Amino acid sequence: MALTDRYAPPRARIVRRSRRRRLLGGGTDGNEQLTAITAVILLVLFALLGITIIGIVRLLWLHLFLGVLLVGPVLLKLSSTGYRFVRYYTRDFAYQRKGPPQPLMRLLGPFVVVSTVAVFFTGLLLLLAGPGSSLMLRDLHKLSFFAWFAAVGAHVLGHIQELPDALRAVSRGERRARRRHGTGRQVWPAPDAREHTRVPPGSLGRTVAVLVAMAGGLVLALLFLPQIDAWASAGLFNPRYFHPGG
Repeated sequence: MALTDRYAPPRARIVRRSRRRRLLGGGTDGNEQLTAITAVILLVLFALLGITIIGIVRLLWLHLFLGVLLVGPVLLKLSSTGYRFVRYYTRDFAYQRKGPPQPLMRLLGPFVVVSTVAVFFTGLLLLLAGPGSSLMLRDLHKLSFFAWFAAVGAHVLGHIQELPDALRAVSRGERRARRRHGTGRQVWPAPDAREHTRVPPGSLGRTVAVLVAMAGGLVLALLFLPQIDAWASAGLFNPRYFHPGG
């Protein structure tokens, strides 16, 4: 029978605690870094999506594929920010001490969430409906995109200065981990030792979360390949798919 943490040797307890911290640790700083990493991934993918909009006639298939792929990291971003929101307003001490976002960002938050859900939901509905989808659904997707672009643009400008510090902290943490464990010799910290660093624990958990989000988006995009192919073959502006009064 496996020993519990209570009766396990001190070294075994430290190992188990260390593993939990690598997967689930980090607290408010870990949540902030996960949000920052996901935001950078989204900025890159959204930039590619913007390029496809410019050449939408030729790059419709890529636009649709990236749009579905983005569902994974977008859900991760909403989850990380939503988690902070819930912990703060349920009066968690650590999140209360860290404080709320800027007042403008708090005011903008609901618009970002609603417009994001709207633009991706209508986009997926368009894919499922096929090239013969109604004009109303197409218009809803366009309107939600314009609302989303305005809200997210303001959101990015409000947080862009916070990204470099968070990402530099992640980079320093990875280099520190390689130096610490790269010799093949385990370093045993004292049970009451405190690690004074800007890099919070939980790096493994954050890495897993990002990889799962990207893999989930990729799987979803592959599942939608038949619908993507149908749209790409028909063409976005093919007149025979527009129903009068649709």
